[in-house]
Order: sequence, then structure tokens, then C-alpha cells
Amino acid sequence: MDSKSAFVYGQVRRALQSGRYAPGQRIDPARLAAEFNTSPTPVRFALYRMVGEGTVADHARDGLHVPLLNEVALRNLYDWMERLLLMACDIGEVPTFQKVEKPESVTADDDLVKLTWQLFDAIARATAHEPLHHAVKRANDRLAPIRRAKQELLEHTGEELSQLSRHWLMRDMPSLKSALRDYHERRKQLVPCIVALLSDRSNHLH
Repeated sequence: MDSKSAFVYGQVRRALQSGRYAPGQRIDPARLAAEFNTSPTPVRFALYRMVGEGTVADHARDGLHVPLLNEVALRNLYDWMERLLLMACDIGEVPTFQKVEKPESVTADDDLVKLTWQLFDAIARATAHEPLHHAVKRANDRLAPIRRAKQELLEHTGEELSQLSRHWLMRDMPSLKSALRDYHERRKQLVPCIVALLSDRSNHLH
């Protein structure tokens, strides 16, 4: 990937994480090319890389969109992320000399989607297992637009994330694994509601 494509890839990836594009929303390569002052070729190269990663969907004549998952696909994605993180907990080891930071509470002003992405990435990165870390990053990226769009459906998410972070920072792996299972079970139970909400919002984008 050349430098222009890499730049566009990074910008669109961050835009998806930040909520600029909602699930089901069309991504216009020509508009991105104008925004980044480049030709359409590096934009399309970057976007089709994201198609391969599952963060962008190619709808042929209807163009490129942020994926709008059905219930089976979303439940499978939550299950996949849970399995990856539990595997990371099982194989990850922290050297005894590593300093454990004091846990900080998550506040209402914090970006919970960004903090969740960072926490899950840190858990996987600590394993020094590159394929596992890469898989978590891809699942994290696929879930980020969904996490941001469905925040209103879940209560006490700040406290939930604080608990996960506390277990991780203290390297209390049994408690972390239990909390990760609870975290994903809450979301899997809400899959029908999440899919209905995202589908309704997507209909208003067209």
C-alpha cells in the first residue's frame, strides 16, 4: 500500500471508530478523494482493503457501505471477540517487574467506545501473539461503529468498563474472564434490539 492509500486507510478507519459513518451508511469514494485532495485510485485501494477486513461492505452497484449486520452475523461477531479475549487472558503473561497502574474510574464524559477499543487492544497486545492481536484489532474495528450507534440501549456501561479495566490493571485474570463473559452476554441478549435499531437508523440514511 502506497503512502496516499495508507493515509486514506488510516483516516477512514478513525472515522468509522469515531462514529462519523453509521452502520448501513454509504461511503462515497469520490467525496473522500476530494476531501483528501487525491485521486480516486488510492481511495478505492484503501476502501477495498477494508472490504477484505470486513469493516466496509461492497454492495456492487449500490456502492460501498458500513456493514449492517443481521442477527446471526452480529451474535457471531460478539462471540468471536469474546473467544479472542478469553484466549488472550489464558496466554497473556505480565512480567513480575511490570508496574501495575492505579485504576481510574470511567466518567460520563469519557468516550466509552474509544476506551473499550483501547482496553481490548491492550489485553490482546500484552500476549505478544501477533495473529491474536491482529484478529482482535479487526474485530474491534468491526464492532466500533456498532458500539457507538447502540450506546443508548445499555445502562451502566461506564461502571461495566471501569470494572473490566480494574481487573485488567490488577491482572486479576479469573475476574477479568468472568467480567468479559458477562459483558458479551449482555450484548448477545440484546442483539435483536441492536439490529432493529441499526436497521431503522439505516433506513433514514437513504
